[in-house]
Amino acid sequence: MTHLDADVLIADARDTAGFTDFGDDTLPGRVASVVDRLNSTGLGDAGARAAASTIGGLLTSRLQFIADRARLPLAAERITAPLFATGEPRSGTTLLHALLAEDEDSRALRFWEVMYPSPPPGPAVADDPRRAQADADWREILDRIPPWIVSHPYNDLLGAGLPECERTWAFDFRAMNPSAWWRVPSTIQNFDQDHHAQYALHHMMLQHIQYTRPPKRWVLKGFHGRRLRALFDTYPDARVVWVHRDPVQVLASQIVAFGQINESLAGKLDWNQYAKNTIEGSRGNFHAYLTDPLVDDPRIHHVRYRDFVTDPVATIGGFYDFAGVPLSATAEKAMRDYLVTNRGDRYGKFTYSTDVLPVPVQDLHHEFTAYRERFGIDIETRR
Repeated sequence: MTHLDADVLIADARDTAGFTDFGDDTLPGRVASVVDRLNSTGLGDAGARAAASTIGGLLTSRLQFIADRARLPLAAERITAPLFATGEPRSGTTLLHALLAEDEDSRALRFWEVMYPSPPPGPAVADDPRRAQADADWREILDRIPPWIVSHPYNDLLGAGLPECERTWAFDFRAMNPSAWWRVPSTIQNFDQDHHAQYALHHMMLQHIQYTRPPKRWVLKGFHGRRLRALFDTYPDARVVWVHRDPVQVLASQIVAFGQINESLAGKLDWNQYAKNTIEGSRGNFHAYLTDPLVDDPRIHHVRYRDFVTDPVATIGGFYDFAGVPLSATAEKAMRDYLVTNRGDRYGKFTYSTDVLPVPVQDLHHEFTAYRERFGIDIETRR
């Protein structure tokens, strides 16, 4: 059976890229941790080859990315007053982000740009081969993970799709993003986090992608609720819209959606154990929000999921007012047209049930009473 060797993978990436500087002397240690974890899972020869290719690609991309910053004035790019959408996964934030991206005065990340950031994509022509490569990657991703297009229909944009902020630090080896690790038959894992280091990479990626382009207002989306200090330290003039949903529905939807992704990648899941692991990891977020003083930061605009799904564009209008940003008639029309032409069930209706929860539903309702009261959330019932 093929055994992955972190030192060999790092040396090969340096030979391939023709560069040696990763921009972080601690990176090889994280690569070794990921490799150790993968070696312990019994990937088999094909899986190990896929892992080696994935790791090599991420390392090579990072070397090229850092080399670009050494030869180009990328650090001079100013990222001013970005807008962030956040909330727990399965809370409507992707639709919110998609609508924000319809405003022609804004700029959003695109998958092809963060998957293949070097050289900076600003001067890229319409037929830049990275666009086609990212499209091909996404077709392969969706072939590997068929349910993902149902639970997340926005993936139909392929390489032009809107990545979460977390994708910008995929080559930092702290998290195994599905859109980077789809070829590897292994469950998705997170490793030791360093939020300030991750947001530093995020900021560098925005500079990379903005380079030579007319400055626009960045609109971004990620799961920032447990990383607010690093976010605001990196972007002190940011404004955040945070969608809050009934935690019981969020947890049930996460178990099914993320379980489908992991099962597609790694094989049959023990769903009961997976549900226990998921809920333990996610429920802590809801409790943490009640004690983190930054949740009350005046740069954050809190909205209810119910209000957002009732009138998404009006909710965005409220956020724009909060952020001091004008919502033009053109942008409002583009958002409303998007809602008409991009139904959420266009690839089938994503279904889940609270039956997947490993804890009695009434116990969870009681557990999250304080959270619901804090953010004005009703218990959500589903037909």
